[in-house]
Amino acid sequence: MNLIKEIHIGCWLACCLLMASCKKDDATSGHRPGEPIVVNDFLPQAGSAGTEILINGTNFSSDIASIQVSINDIPLQVIGANDHQIMAVVPKKVGAGKIQVAIGENTGLSDVPFNYLFTRTVSTLAGNGTAGFANGKGDEAAFNFSGQAWYRSMGIAVDDDLNLYVADPGNHCIRKIDSLGNVSTFAGNPNIEGHADGKGMAALFSLPYDVAVDAAGNVYGVDPTNWDIRKITPDGTATTLGYGQQGPWSIAVDGSGNIYYAGNESPGGVYKLVNGTSEQVITGLNGPAGLATDASGALYVVVSNEHMIQKYNPSSWTGSVVAGQLGVAGYVNGAADAANFSFPWGLAIDVQGNLYVAGNGTWDGGDYNADQSIRYIAASSGQVSTFAGSNTAGYSNAIGESAAFKAPTGVCVDKHGTVYVLDKGNNVIRKIVSE
Repeated sequence: MNLIKEIHIGCWLACCLLMASCKKDDATSGHRPGEPIVVNDFLPQAGSAGTEILINGTNFSSDIASIQVSINDIPLQVIGANDHQIMAVVPKKVGAGKIQVAIGENTGLSDVPFNYLFTRTVSTLAGNGTAGFANGKGDEAAFNFSGQAWYRSMGIAVDDDLNLYVADPGNHCIRKIDSLGNVSTFAGNPNIEGHADGKGMAALFSLPYDVAVDAAGNVYGVDPTNWDIRKITPDGTATTLGYGQQGPWSIAVDGSGNIYYAGNESPGGVYKLVNGTSEQVITGLNGPAGLATDASGALYVVVSNEHMIQKYNPSSWTGSVVAGQLGVAGYVNGAADAANFSFPWGLAIDVQGNLYVAGNGTWDGGDYNADQSIRYIAASSGQVSTFAGSNTAGYSNAIGESAAFKAPTGVCVDKHGTVYVLDKGNNVIRKIVSE
């Protein structure tokens, strides 16, 4: 606390000196058009929203209106400047990145990034912690993710209207959580296990394990016991699109409507569903699990038994390692090729291309697994960090790594960057808000 206080006091004193300097300068002094802008350093090098950064350099200007400061193309508010210093305020969710200073057509970039410190608050959105079935709001609702230890659902997806869809294997149905947190049955009958197309409770499922949502709000689901791939329209009408070559465990749909699914086998593959027919596009995977696609159509695959996340180019289906070390299980953050995962399972991607990995895909979701967290892989650097949770199983709503999950197996992220987690062992849906 003393160090933080000293930094704040130092920034405040620097701001006072800067403001005094600005009053003495002529409004047009300092900047020389056509000459380079140089960013030498800045203080502090890390902070959250509202942090005031003092930027030191050359060829700045005392005309605040002419200065643009940004991180990751997100503008900062400039509150003071002279020809060699700028004071700017960090906005919410700017992320880690280098500081850019632009005046007219000239720009300068810092050598090192500013490290944005997110506050990631974990709460419980729905569920009461006991395996069962009930609709309602918040803790009035009940899910059955762990009634049998071997339930392996990773199914959680969100549409553009912020409705969540959850694969609830123990209740043989797909649940819906609206933007107000009300839980209802979207498709399937919690009292009957089987296979039938139809609307709402007339549709029957056995063990729905995963769901995905397309741009039109259609939900796609897989059921390894029925070996099928279903499409569920926004009104809850389920239709069988085809049957898997392997019992399908995971599913993804890209921006063009291409449907991919995977069977968690060794060797396992990834398949593309075309007019009801399965076409294998990736072979030889050791336990493929979560799938996700980015804006370019690239496909990301969790290879659970190898503790890795891989990326595939759909034009050639050549693969590359995104993060993790082949066959090495653990819980280590850091550079992509030095990080370790331990039986990763669910996968999600945000609009910036950052990846979120749900950390416990063991057969029983056991507390013994080294990873009980949601991990984050930065699109810009491949750096792996803990988004929330830790290597210890439990149940705690808190901030960041102080929060606890018990076998988080599914993850998704909405258009605003809010993350949702299927917390298997606790039979709840968790929500993570970043600021």
